[in-house]
Amino acid sequence: MSGKNVTEVRLADAAGIAEAARILESGGLVAVPTETVYGLAARADSAEAVAKIYAAKGRPDFNPLIVHVAGLAQAERYADFSPEAIALAEAHWPGPLTLVVPRRAEAGLAEAVTAGLPTIALRAPDHPVMRALLAAVDFPLAAPSANRSGFISPTSAAHVLASLDGRIDLVLDGGITTAGVESTIVAVRADGSIEELRPGPLQIGPRGKATQVETRIEAPGQIASHYAPGKPVRLNAVRAEAGEFLIGFGTVAGDCTLSASGDVIEAAARLYAALHEAARASQPRIAVAPVPEDGVGRAINDRLKRAAA
Repeated sequence: MSGKNVTEVRLADAAGIAEAARILESGGLVAVPTETVYGLAARADSAEAVAKIYAAKGRPDFNPLIVHVAGLAQAERYADFSPEAIALAEAHWPGPLTLVVPRRAEAGLAEAVTAGLPTIALRAPDHPVMRALLAAVDFPLAAPSANRSGFISPTSAAHVLASLDGRIDLVLDGGITTAGVESTIVAVRADGSIEELRPGPLQIGPRGKATQVETRIEAPGQIASHYAPGKPVRLNAVRAEAGEFLIGFGTVAGDCTLSASGDVIEAAARLYAALHEAARASQPRIAVAPVPEDGVGRAINDRLKRAAA
């Protein structure tokens, strides 16, 4: 955990990125915007630095971390990529796709990154700040979402500070993130098949089997209770009951709305901001309007079910 009492916030300009690179080089923790949510970055080749992520987040050590890389060439230093995995990376990187692939024995990364698994979760993010930071360092970055474990994921610097202020060294403020929900995670199996482990902004391959996903933690975001706002959450609500803060969608107006026009892409971008607002509200309970399963709506409903668990 950081020894600072207050976490520094810097604009994500050249000077801020240079300072972040220095902090990471020395084994510190930096919250960085990606196109999905803010990530809590540490150098993935340092066991001590990775341990600080788990300590700051209060994260279970059986839950592996995503390793962020500049691209496929760097990723292949740490994992074996089958033709199917290469095709996915070439089609969707940089972007909100995490690939779970066999880890190389000589990867040289901290054991805690993979939580003892023979696989590793890798992603090449598509955000100018995270890409500039990866270009400024000569090591990959382990970077789960920048929030206390089980809390709502952050889509702004303020959201990061809400649960991690004083526990990390620096927040690079790059504004509001765009996709709003974490990356799609798929595992590329030895037989070339693709299994979805976590729905996200991209729709790829056959859906993972929920029973397998819940019994074998293979990637981040698979724990049944997750993204929790600290209050009971009722889903598929068309009106608020007494004591409820209603998050609306489409024709259900609510105290705030994910998308008044019923746009699931807008809803994904606003999801965590709305949950943060509901968590701060005076009402002791939260209700959420129905969101269709279309496209990224499946990822939204996945996060909402975990928030309500």
